[in-house]
Formats: sequence, structure tokens, C-alpha cells
Amino acid sequence: MITFDHVTKKYRTNIGLDDVSVHINKGDFVFLVGPSGAGKSTFIKLILKEIDADEGTIQVGDFEVTSLSNREIPMFRRKVGTVFQDFRLLPKKTVFENVAFAMEVLHKSPRQIRKQVPQILSLVGISDKAHKYPDELSAGEQQRVAIARAIVNNPTVLIADEPTGNLDPNTAWEIMDLLDQINLRGTTIVMVTHAKDIVDKMKKRVIAIERGRIVRDEQGQYGYKGEESFE
Repeated sequence: MITFDHVTKKYRTNIGLDDVSVHINKGDFVFLVGPSGAGKSTFIKLILKEIDADEGTIQVGDFEVTSLSNREIPMFRRKVGTVFQDFRLLPKKTVFENVAFAMEVLHKSPRQIRKQVPQILSLVGISDKAHKYPDELSAGEQQRVAIARAIVNNPTVLIADEPTGNLDPNTAWEIMDLLDQINLRGTTIVMVTHAKDIVDKMKKRVIAIERGRIVRDEQGQYGYKGEESFE
């Protein structure tokens, strides 16, 4: 599903990623961990084609990302949903309109939108908030809207960048349960996090990055090891 083949990305004198090779299978749930500045953001931005690799190739599904033209990028990004720590909702649109907007930009029909959006809102547990505005919602509810928006077009990959970072512990676990459900439906998830407790308890695949290199890649093990830094 996602393959990095000897990928290097440099920023002047700093290295974002250094000769990284890794394969993420379809349907995997992967935690991407490591200290600040380790290369996690670079990894995500390369997947999304927000930046270009200096060396190596990146394959996401049927797309060879490193060779995509500007014209092809929008089509590629339809296959990848993104969720951020700060939600990034449109403040003057209702919950329904925020989620519908993700379909409108792909020119989906009003009929499709009327059918799909309520289904997704039900899936993420906020059907009763459809006509509320973001500032009328709790942080956890806003993150559910952001997740709904990210998955409404049925992406094959979901990138979650610190999705629990602004949430209290109980709400964070609710969001993790939701992401687990989405993964069980077949969506490949790559989640950047500093939350050691979540990584430990979920027992998913863990890819640890330090100084631009993958230092650990394990499946089904306890995610945090004492010698590694999450900060």
C-alpha cells in the first residue's frame, strides 16, 4: 500500500529522512513515533506529496508519488484522508456542511452528498450535531467531524497527525476506538503520536524514527521502549 524505497529528504544542512526503506501493507494500522525533529512530519508530507524526495521512490497504492505531475496530485489526494491535531474545520459551516464540503470539491452530486454525509456522521457518532457549528462543539466532537470529513470519500489511506494531541485522556481513547473501527473497515492508517500510553495499549505496528532513520519497526509489540524518546 505504501512503500518508501531508499528515500532521502534534506533541508539545507538538516536531514529530514536518511535512506529510508519501509513497506506498509494494505489494512495496517501503524504508529509513527519518535522525538520532535526526528523526521515524522517529513515522512507524512512525502506521502501527501507536499514536499518532494531528493532521492528514492514512494509508492502509495497505484500511484508512484515521486513522479506525479501537478495535474495528477489532486486525483491522488482523493485516495488519502488527513486528520490533524487542530481539527481545521471551517468555522462558518455547520457539521454537515464541513463534511459535505469534502465531497463538493470532488464535484459529487447533491444526491450523493445527502446520502453519504448522514451515514458518515452516524459512523463517527455525531448525527445529532449535524446542524451545529464548530464553536458549539467540544474538542472531541470537533475531532469526530474532522475524521468524518477525512473518510467521507472512502480513502484507502488515512493519515492522522497527532489526532489526540488536544484532547483529554477519556476523549482521546474515544477517538482511538473510532480510528480502530475505521481501520477494521479496511482503511490503512498511519498515525503520528507522542502518546506513549496509547501506543502501548493498542499494540499495533510501531515504526520509530530518530534523526531521519528508522530505528525500530515491530508488529504487535508494546510500542514504547524505555530507551526511546517520544518528546
